[in-house]
Amino acid sequence: MKFIIAGLGNFGASLAQKLTAQGNEVIGIDNRMEKVDLYKEKISHTICMDATEEFAVTGLPLDDTDVVIVAIGEDQGSNIMTTALFKNMQVKRLISRAINSLHEKVLVAIGVDEIVHPEEETAERWAKKLCLNNVVDSFELSDDFSIIEAKVPQDCIGKTIREVGFRLKYNLLVLTIMKETEVKSLLGRSRKEMRIQGIATPDQNLGETDILVLYGANRDLQDFLKKNGQEGR
Repeated sequence: MKFIIAGLGNFGASLAQKLTAQGNEVIGIDNRMEKVDLYKEKISHTICMDATEEFAVTGLPLDDTDVVIVAIGEDQGSNIMTTALFKNMQVKRLISRAINSLHEKVLVAIGVDEIVHPEEETAERWAKKLCLNNVVDSFELSDDFSIIEAKVPQDCIGKTIREVGFRLKYNLLVLTIMKETEVKSLLGRSRKEMRIQGIATPDQNLGETDILVLYGANRDLQDFLKKNGQEGR
């Protein structure tokens, strides 16, 4: 995949390096030459430029980029201006960093696809979410093993855990399933929320809106998600 990351602070630089290490093509942008020089050997491409300048941004390969991430955290104004600029250019997928709750409301109003909270979410988690389709969240147990929350792949909808063959075919363990459940408040109003179903059993059916909680080696998790019809989900 191809990424553009604007802002090479701690979070942006860490994410750019992890995505590059996983074989993705990453363009890292910062207006500080020392940051560009620092990471030029660790990120696919680094460019010194002001991402709030429309003329400069139009020179980037936006049509060929899968995801644009605005990771600017020091300057809220620059973050908003850069986010708005990329949004106006109709990039395929736009993710921006929120500095506080008011800033997050502005980003929502601009219409970003997803919002990053680096104080709560690590670059490691975001690298996994961006590289593995359908991953909702992840927890790194070691360099080689993880627990992830993932949407049910299209090819697995309607099948049981046994029929999919998580253990025998993919060497993965389904810890539990979260299902969308309708609950009523004290005022009698209905709403839907994800409820954990307890320890998974082999005969549990997988629904379209279910979330799988999977444990396994990172390479096995990657293989499973790539082989099971992620397109269009």
